[in-house]
Amino acid sequence: MKPLVHAAAAVDRRWLLPLAAGSALSLLLLVLLTTIPLPFFPSASSPSPTLFVEHKLAPTPPSSRAGDPLPRIAYLVSGSARDAPALRRVLLALYHPRNLYILHLDAEAPDSDRADLAAGLAAHPAISAAGNVRVVEKANLVTYRGPTMVASTLHAAAALLWGHSGAGGSDWDWFINLSASDYPLVTQDDLLHVFSKLPRDLNFIDHTSNIGWKEFQRAKPVIIDPGLYMKKKADVFWIPQRRSVPTAFKLFTGSAWMALSRPLVEYSIWGWDNLPRTVLMYYSNFISSPEGYFHTVVCNAEEFKNTTVNHDLHYISWDNPPKQHPHYLTIDDLDRMVASDAPFARKFHADDPVLDKIDAEILFRGPDMPTPGGWCAGTQENGSDPCSAIGNATLLQPGRGAVRLERLITSLLSEEKFHPRQCK
Repeated sequence: MKPLVHAAAAVDRRWLLPLAAGSALSLLLLVLLTTIPLPFFPSASSPSPTLFVEHKLAPTPPSSRAGDPLPRIAYLVSGSARDAPALRRVLLALYHPRNLYILHLDAEAPDSDRADLAAGLAAHPAISAAGNVRVVEKANLVTYRGPTMVASTLHAAAALLWGHSGAGGSDWDWFINLSASDYPLVTQDDLLHVFSKLPRDLNFIDHTSNIGWKEFQRAKPVIIDPGLYMKKKADVFWIPQRRSVPTAFKLFTGSAWMALSRPLVEYSIWGWDNLPRTVLMYYSNFISSPEGYFHTVVCNAEEFKNTTVNHDLHYISWDNPPKQHPHYLTIDDLDRMVASDAPFARKFHADDPVLDKIDAEILFRGPDMPTPGGWCAGTQENGSDPCSAIGNATLLQPGRGAVRLERLITSLLSEEKFHPRQCK
């Protein structure tokens, strides 16, 4: 047995040198890795930003239109049952071939109304040629008191960002939401002319953190909106339990009508730091969430809270103190509407005589015709529609409405009103 033992010992000793060398090399590498931070191994005390997912999620830079002096507006115009004719009228009053439009008749309206509206607009030569108007086919059920209006607005905003058929849906600068009971008080040439002078990160949104009575009546109650899961409209119902005011973000409230910059809309859709989703989940159980969701998002986001212009660009006549809904406007209100310098007003009854007066004296548009602008290349002979053909869409012919709107914007951006009235 001894020869075998000595032979085994001799074999084992042959591996001692390589084993010792390997151990020494491993020890050296371990020392190097724990004492010298190599370029491709970031140290734990200063991690590389690329390791954090938030640094990879950011808004798309608005570079595609950086050299375009004229902005584009993306409109959402919403209505419900029996609103299709009013929706068409508002669209024609707002129409410009540079802009983008989404029309939403909510699910309470029959499918035939949506089909007829889409077919009628497709038959218009200028609208058909520009291809910039879409009617939502799979409509949402919208109840103003619950979160369904916010959901519908986000749905339209996402569609405008995504685009369709290579149309470049993200090729716009501001998103404006209106209803079938709104109406413009300036032409689109007026509006585009004035907005061409503005920084494109501004957000026109009426807001305040002084929520007052709304804390008890809207923030603390918990409601369920049947519009989220039913096919027919029904009023919200209340949960007996109440909740405390959130501490992770501050609540803001204001008007449901706004003009939002594309970066803010993109942030609201993608929500790369999760704030928009968190706020959306909170407002899904909030009375009149359209009057708080976007306001709370923009005022709690560091990169957007200093971009707000505290105005909703509307003339609205309220009771004092305000009730749930404003007054319907008539011819008696026309002088006050114009004197407000606002580009939009609400609410109007469909086909109220004041709309005909606005068409004739402010917009200069004929019945069932788009509001004229520098882009109109058709003839006016024999009462023909001059806007049946598209000419140079960059040619603007601003008028008195531009003077009024510029006066309003200059006041809103003044040192006395701009920064002092931002998110606080």
